[in-house]
Amino acid sequence: MLICPQCKFENPNSNKFCQSCGTSLTHKVCPECSTDDVPVNALRCHNCGTECGTVFWAIIAKETTAKALGVEKDEGDVKVEGDEGAIFSSSPLSASSEITLGSYLDSQERYQLLDPLPAQTETANITDVGGRVLDCQPYQISPIEAILTSQQSDLLTPSVEANGIPHLAKLYIALQCQGQPGIPPIHDAWQEGDIQVVIIEDRSHWQPLLDLWQEETTSSFKILHWCYKMTQLWALLEPVGCRQSLLDLSNLRLDEDQTLALQRLYVESSNSEPVTESLEDAEAQISGIPEQPLTIQALGRVWQALFRQSQRTQFGPVVQMLGDLEVGKIQTIAQLRSRLEEISLELEELKTATLPPIKEKNTAVSIIPQSDEPEDIISKTDDMPTVVLAMQLSSLEDAGRTDVGRQRHHNEDYFGIETKIHKLELPKSRVLQGHGLYILCDGMGGHAGGEIASELGVNTLRQYFQEHWITNQLPTEDSIREALFLANEAIYKLNQQDARSGVGRMGTTLVMLLIQDTQAAVAHVGDSRLYRLTRKRGLEQVTVDHEVGQREITRGLEASIAYARPDAYQLTQALGPRDENSINPDVGFFEINEDTLLLLASDGLSDNDLIETHWQTHLEPLLSSGANLERGVTDLIELANQHNGHDNITGILVRAKVRPNLES
Repeated sequence: MLICPQCKFENPNSNKFCQSCGTSLTHKVCPECSTDDVPVNALRCHNCGTECGTVFWAIIAKETTAKALGVEKDEGDVKVEGDEGAIFSSSPLSASSEITLGSYLDSQERYQLLDPLPAQTETANITDVGGRVLDCQPYQISPIEAILTSQQSDLLTPSVEANGIPHLAKLYIALQCQGQPGIPPIHDAWQEGDIQVVIIEDRSHWQPLLDLWQEETTSSFKILHWCYKMTQLWALLEPVGCRQSLLDLSNLRLDEDQTLALQRLYVESSNSEPVTESLEDAEAQISGIPEQPLTIQALGRVWQALFRQSQRTQFGPVVQMLGDLEVGKIQTIAQLRSRLEEISLELEELKTATLPPIKEKNTAVSIIPQSDEPEDIISKTDDMPTVVLAMQLSSLEDAGRTDVGRQRHHNEDYFGIETKIHKLELPKSRVLQGHGLYILCDGMGGHAGGEIASELGVNTLRQYFQEHWITNQLPTEDSIREALFLANEAIYKLNQQDARSGVGRMGTTLVMLLIQDTQAAVAHVGDSRLYRLTRKRGLEQVTVDHEVGQREITRGLEASIAYARPDAYQLTQALGPRDENSINPDVGFFEINEDTLLLLASDGLSDNDLIETHWQTHLEPLLSSGANLERGVTDLIELANQHNGHDNITGILVRAKVRPNLES
């Protein structure tokens, strides 16, 4: 079946358009130039050349069974439920020589190879190869995806056993079910004879851990955090025999939030020696060192290799920890985690000790054992713990759109976006200052009423902040309230001049977001909303609607009873119908201390829990820097027209990316 990329509806394979929403199932929109006739199986946009194809990483591995080899499995071999007989062959992989650049890995001609695989002579000592592949049928659900979906739904599909899932694929599935983002998600897998193919997320373009490890601006606390993350992954990988995945430096990657992740899984043999250098060094190491059982000493050697290859000096407590690891004084993962926590606390105390006069600073330094090449960790400003480092803005992007909807004849919504970005970049520092004003108004009062009120409200607020918001500080709460009262007064006076009465009096709801660097303020009147999305906290509704149902809830009534009232959705506040004594705007402040997506939405977009239902498909992907916000807000409008459409629809998306301020 074909899964619609827009609404996730399941379509027959023969469909060219989604039966539910009409989205094309044969063509896609280029995220860069918005060309809408790019074939779904194309790697690049034919108009601008941007790579917009669906790319995965393919692993081609050789597998055999203990019975076929005529041996019994050792106790140390990998065990996965339902796959008792599978082990990995140590014989060379030669099938890769039959697969050439541009050819397909499967008989259905779905996965096309984008990278040349090593020649047969180059694979003499390895049993699997990998490379990027283009998914030429990206909307086709794979058997593995169907299995995972069934597991998540607690459904049992009769075809699971019949599919003959490769052993390596079962490892990815087992780890993916534990929700560990450090493990690349599996997309597809199959087996032909003793050759298994596993298709996973492509992380080859992710930043190598070594690159950031060696940067001078990377704090010691950040390094300790990565070490701690490796101990967590070690404990996760040990039961499935994949600890080897942590021991190849080229396999250690960072996502856009600098969180440690693996590019792929490596299955260890019953006796494994860690690969602490690179893939090239691995061959020499394997041939020159007798095989030894894998222990946590291997992690210590990885860390030593990271320090050595990055030419970064080890600081005293880490030198001691690595020495204790090597001689066996630290024997368990729990002990290793405890030591890392102690070092982190010690550095935090030392950093605190640097704040008083120099005399105390020298006293603090003397208590740390120093290595042969000491690093003055006390004098560095980047060694504060990550959790207390002030954050600074690294990018601020936005996009807005309004639509009349499917039932209204005119649009009473109006919005305004004003941003100023000041950037200073030097060889060793980069400072970005962002100043953003985002206003959304949903007017009421009928034709020539609601649209006048909403536009007047936006423009009055814009003019006020152009005159009164001139520093690098957010306006105060009093200043924001004054702006809202002025907007209310402007609309109220127009009502009085036109002698409007009753339902003829025009007004507007308002939601407004102000951003200054990593500080933000929100103000609202009515039922237009602000949502906030982060990876750690998920989706949050920041504002609370000013309507009768919510008013009754705050008075202690149960929600089911409060919203059973016929007037439950009637507004209790709006700008314009009455004087300033009748409104009490909500004003709040918050800090942007992690990458954040903010959505200002009129009720045409938020009605019927649309955002709460679809945020994982329509908002969460927009947290990534590569996602196009213009396309994202367009998709939201289309989604609202499909499920609501009874009202005007307006949305403003704001993406704020942050990073630690290492000079604070």
